[in-house]
Amino acid sequence: MPSLSRQKAKVLMYTKDPCPYCDSAKRLLNTKGIVYEEIDLTDSPAEIERIKNETGWRTFPIIVIDDKLVGGYSDLKVINDEGTLDKLMGI
Repeated sequence: MPSLSRQKAKVLMYTKDPCPYCDSAKRLLNTKGIVYEEIDLTDSPAEIERIKNETGWRTFPIIVIDDKLVGGYSDLKVINDEGTLDKLMGI
């Protein structure tokens, strides 16, 4: 596993359980050695609604890099496959 300790960007991921897309996003970030903060909203329906309203995103995970909404797992995978994720991470 590569070490991306040079990472400059802050990654925030809102998750809930069960959520296979959340699991896939965590696996992708972990494989790349990207440090992220996970906020599990499983037992927080009011917070789920607040985050959905704040971001406009309706599904999980909700991934934010440096205060910019990336989207969900599929969006994260696309930017990783395109090579854009490393640029966003500042590495």
